[in-house]
Amino acid sequence: MALPTSNLFPLLLLLLLSLFAKSGSAHDYAEALSKAILFFEGQRSGFLPQDQRMTWRANSGLSDGWTYNVDLTGGYYDAGDNVKFGFPMAFTTTMLSWSVIEFGDMMPPNEHRNALVAIRWATDYLLKTVSQPNRIFVQVGDPISDHNCWERPEDMDTSRTVYAVDAPNPASDVAGETASALAASSMAFRSSDPAYSETLLRNAVKAFQLADNYRGAYSDNSNVRDGVCPFYCDFDGYQDELLWGAAWLRRATKDDNFLNYIQSNGKTLGAEENINEFGWDNKHAGLNVLVSKEVIEGNVLSLDSYKTSAESFLCTLIPETSSSHIEYTPGGLIYRPGGSNLQHATSIAFLELVYANYLSRTSQTINCGNIYVNAQTLRQLAKKQVDYILGDNPMGMSYMVGYGNKYPQRIHHRGSSLPAIKDHPQVIACKEGSIYFNSTNPNPNVLVGAVVGGPGEDDVYGDDRADFRKSEPTTYINAPFVGILAYFVANPNP
Repeated sequence: MALPTSNLFPLLLLLLLSLFAKSGSAHDYAEALSKAILFFEGQRSGFLPQDQRMTWRANSGLSDGWTYNVDLTGGYYDAGDNVKFGFPMAFTTTMLSWSVIEFGDMMPPNEHRNALVAIRWATDYLLKTVSQPNRIFVQVGDPISDHNCWERPEDMDTSRTVYAVDAPNPASDVAGETASALAASSMAFRSSDPAYSETLLRNAVKAFQLADNYRGAYSDNSNVRDGVCPFYCDFDGYQDELLWGAAWLRRATKDDNFLNYIQSNGKTLGAEENINEFGWDNKHAGLNVLVSKEVIEGNVLSLDSYKTSAESFLCTLIPETSSSHIEYTPGGLIYRPGGSNLQHATSIAFLELVYANYLSRTSQTINCGNIYVNAQTLRQLAKKQVDYILGDNPMGMSYMVGYGNKYPQRIHHRGSSLPAIKDHPQVIACKEGSIYFNSTNPNPNVLVGAVVGGPGEDDVYGDDRADFRKSEPTTYINAPFVGILAYFVANPNP
């Protein structure tokens, strides 16, 4: 029996609305998660295992540490070069671990395992960096000679200078971040490998003591300054890493000594300064969100100032609030000047999702002055950033390599842009790689899962290998993205 046309219109409208709703959530978050984790295999230094999936990579940096007669093989290259910078590597490890702690139960089991493998590749290296009393190894590789060459990590013939800080010289920032990474990762491994978890936690305490006993910035030491600056100089001070390290140790141990440290040192170590920043150098917003868990879920009111700062920061992200002051591009991407902008989008979206979890578990909201903000609002804000990165943007392209039909082809990455060893077994020397750097051809090796620095404040991306601020991927862009994607695998429509 034919329906009257008057009844057809609402049915057609419903059909169109349902199709639109589906198109809005068309991203395959499970695929993106898998690829975001796989990326880390392309950044590996050291002896690669039999189950290495990114097969265009091979062994590299096998003599790292020889000048100190210590094994410093392993770990990750931070970005598109062949240097192991300890400061961002430790932060990457903290964020990968936090991703597993907060969202690991939302990951498919095989990706949960792959995420732990990615963490362990870093933590095995970080344990080596704190293996000697009153010393921390903060970097391997001379960045000046490295950046002067365009060569595969497997062909490296540049200086593998080892940068170490010996007490009483300070390295509170790197040691504090290393303590955070080892404490957080100890929680990630607690159920699957309790013995390893215990080793991580024991060394986290040791790293924190080194950070706290000899206070100061690692880049203030004359023997490391020229190697770490201006690349990963401590621009924002070391105090936040002390609080961040103590906060992670409190979370991992439940030890009241660390609770007392956070309570009594908050003011003196500037916990209420620069509260709207979060990244490899500035931990304040992340610190405040992390500590807020005890206030919201545990009712530890002595930490309330951290919760106040966390919520003040979150209110600045919401355009409708009176305190909004974050910059968004016309296409809706969080934007901050300085290059590698997507690090801000992924790290801030991560904090939004973590805080949303706290709120939803306790049915609370945030008072942003003129409006109240709930967990759903924070999740929708985070989803906009994720979907922008995956292709819902004015360029109509994914900023994750290997995801979607259109993605960056000419990323600023030595290993990806030069022929693989198996295709070109002959050494490609320092300057011989320049023809590949200057080529307009797509990179021959696809660094699957790499999220690049991203477009400018006008939403434009030129896919230019030389424009490293936009075209270079980094481990600390991807690390929080792993947790974010895990959430949306389980909750594609918040």
